[in-house]
Amino acid sequence: MEIAVLALGCFWGPEKKYGQLDGIYRTEVGYCGGNSPNTNYREVCTGTTNHAEAVKLEFDPKIITYEQIIKKFFEFHDPTTLNSQGPDFGTQYRSEIFYLNDEQKNIAQKAIDDVNKKLSGKVVTKLSELKNYCTAEEYHQKYLEKR
Repeated sequence: MEIAVLALGCFWGPEKKYGQLDGIYRTEVGYCGGNSPNTNYREVCTGTTNHAEAVKLEFDPKIITYEQIIKKFFEFHDPTTLNSQGPDFGTQYRSEIFYLNDEQKNIAQKAIDDVNKKLSGKVVTKLSELKNYCTAEEYHQKYLEKR
C-alpha cells in the first residue's frame, strides 16, 4: 500500500470521489501544509494556520497508480482558481499536491506541467513536501457515523 495526500478544495467531495475508485482502500480527511502538527477546523478557518483541507488516500499501486490518482486530481477540481473551489474561499481551499518522496514529486510536477500547457499557464496548483498532516478527526468521525 502507498499513501497520497492531496488538497483540492473542501475535503468531503474529493474523499467521496476517491473512495469510489478501485484500488483506493482507505480515505481520510485532514489538514496539511500548515505551521503546526496539530490543528482543528475552527483554527484552520481563521486563515492563520497555513493548513489546507486535504484528503489522505491509502491505495494499492498494482490496481491504481499514483499517476492515475493525480490525473483524477485534475479532473475532480478546478486547478486554476486561487484559494477557492466553488462557493468555498480561503487558503484552506487551495489546490496543492503533497508529495512523500522524489518519485511522487516528479510524477506530480510532470502532471502539473502537462495540465498547465493545456490551460495556457493558468494552473495555480502548488507542489509541496508533506508537512504537518493531521486528521480532521472531529469531522471524520461524524461522517463515518452517517455512512
